[in-house]
Amino acid sequence: FLFSSFSRVVLPCSVQEYQVGQLYSVAEASKNETGGGEGIQVLKNEPYEQDGEKGQYTHKIYHLKSKVPGFVRMIAPEGSLVFHEKAWNAYPYCRTSESPPCNEYMKDDFFIKIETWHKPDLGTTENVHNLDPNTWKSVEVVHIDIADRTQVEPGDYKAEEDPALFQSVKTKRGPLGPNWKKELATDEECPKMCAYKLVTIKFKWWGLQNKVENFIQKQEKRIFTNFHRQLFCWIDKWIELTMEDIRRMEDETQKELEAVRKGRGPPQAGKEAFFSRVFPEHDL
Repeated sequence: FLFSSFSRVVLPCSVQEYQVGQLYSVAEASKNETGGGEGIQVLKNEPYEQDGEKGQYTHKIYHLKSKVPGFVRMIAPEGSLVFHEKAWNAYPYCRTSESPPCNEYMKDDFFIKIETWHKPDLGTTENVHNLDPNTWKSVEVVHIDIADRTQVEPGDYKAEEDPALFQSVKTKRGPLGPNWKKELATDEECPKMCAYKLVTIKFKWWGLQNKVENFIQKQEKRIFTNFHRQLFCWIDKWIELTMEDIRRMEDETQKELEAVRKGRGPPQAGKEAFFSRVFPEHDL
């Protein structure tokens, strides 16, 4: 059984700008999640070329024992909370797969796949992933509005990461009002784009399947919402960076993450950040 959802995230930036902003924000978020033997471990981050496709390949390991609800920790066998993520970033198309053997314990019974197209539109492209009609009909469509505070969990909210309050000094974009998407459609000077994210989940564990699949889908939406709110509000930090700057930053981040994860570096602030917020104790 596979469960799929399709999220659309409209942003006031160009597809080219987003490439830098996304990679910058991923690196920054990763730093907040690592320490004490847990968090994110980067095994590979290198160019790839396969079947005529060129891009950047990454292989990460997520050590999540301290990040999940206590209920899961109680029943999770040793090794079941370590996950492998492999990503092929052939921008503007990207695919991320926590696929077998993503987890040594569950093997073929668990995977998450995220496929993303980045398009210079306002979320108007239907079935951008070219799914067959029956599959497309069964997919849950989710519209994410980065300026809508009602889509943000109370414990996740930060005023400094609120696009409805933030205005960029360097680009003059923001704050985003209630009708910002309609205004963006008629604004010829401000760039626009949409990230189309297709999430497919398989979790086969008797008695927990539906509950966990729904939980993961909820958290994916939460991650997409929080991440893109951060990305926009951090625009002044990344808008002038080049891809060369980003690759250099990724190399430095990879070394820093490994040192901090093994306890050789200073603990990162933000225990409440990203994954800690993604897996609150009361959610499962």
